[in-house]
Amino acid sequence: MGERDGKDAARLTGVGVGPGDAGLLTLAALEVLESADRVVAPTTELSRPGRAESIVAAAVPGVVFDRLLFDMSPDDEGGAEARAASHRSAAARLVPWLRRGEHVAFVTLGDPNLYSTFPSLVRALGELGWQGRVETVPGITAFQALAAATGTVLLDGTESLSLVTALDGVDEVAEALEHPDRAVVVYKGGRHIGAVAQLLASSGRLDGAVFGERLGLRDERVGPIEAVGDGPASYLVTVVVPPVARDKGAR
Repeated sequence: MGERDGKDAARLTGVGVGPGDAGLLTLAALEVLESADRVVAPTTELSRPGRAESIVAAAVPGVVFDRLLFDMSPDDEGGAEARAASHRSAAARLVPWLRRGEHVAFVTLGDPNLYSTFPSLVRALGELGWQGRVETVPGITAFQALAAATGTVLLDGTESLSLVTALDGVDEVAEALEHPDRAVVVYKGGRHIGAVAQLLASSGRLDGAVFGERLGLRDERVGPIEAVGDGPASYLVTVVVPPVARDKGAR
C-alpha cells in the first residue's frame, strides 16, 4: 500500500473489477489496488467476502480488505429505505479515513458508473459533509464478457443498444425490443428470466439471444436463452439480444 501524502491526497476511487474473472481486471485497476492506503469492499454479510472482494483477492494476493455492509433487499420488501440506510452507514465508516488523508479504493463489480453501489456511496458521503476528490477506474461489464464468451457481435454500422433491467418485470424489455435495429442488454432479470425468454419468443427475437450467469466463476452458465426455460436464475444474470435488422454475415 502507498504512503499518505497528507489531507490533500485524500480521495475515494471506485474501481471496477469486471464480472467475475480475475483476469479481466485492468492494469489501471491493479495499480490503484496496489497503491491505495485502504481497499474497501461491499458485502451483504460481514463474515463472508462479497463477489468483488473475491475477484480482487484472486488477482492481488495479500490485499487487506475493510468490508462494508450493504443491504440488497428488493423494493417490495422495503428495500429502498434499507438500502439507503446501509449506504449512510458505509459512508460513515469511510469519513474518518478520508479526513485523515487516506486514498480509499472501493471495489465494485463491473464498472463503477453502471448499476453500481458506488454512486450511492458517494451521495451518502456528500450528505455527511464530505465533498472531497472522487475518481473512478472503468471496469469490463458483464454484457461485454458475455458477448465475448458467445461470439456475439453487439453492434455494427449505425445500430444502437438499449441497456435495461428486468428487476421489476419485463415492461422495459418489451419497449426496447420494439426497435429491430437495436441490441438489447437485460440486467438483473433473475426473478423474471422465464418471462424474458417468453417475451423474446413472442417478439421474434430469440435468434442469437444469449444469457450468462455467474460469469467468470467456476459455476458459470452461458448459453442460448432458450436453455434457461422458466428459470430460475441468479440476480446478476445477463441477457444479450442482438439486432435483427442485420446482414447475417456480420455476426
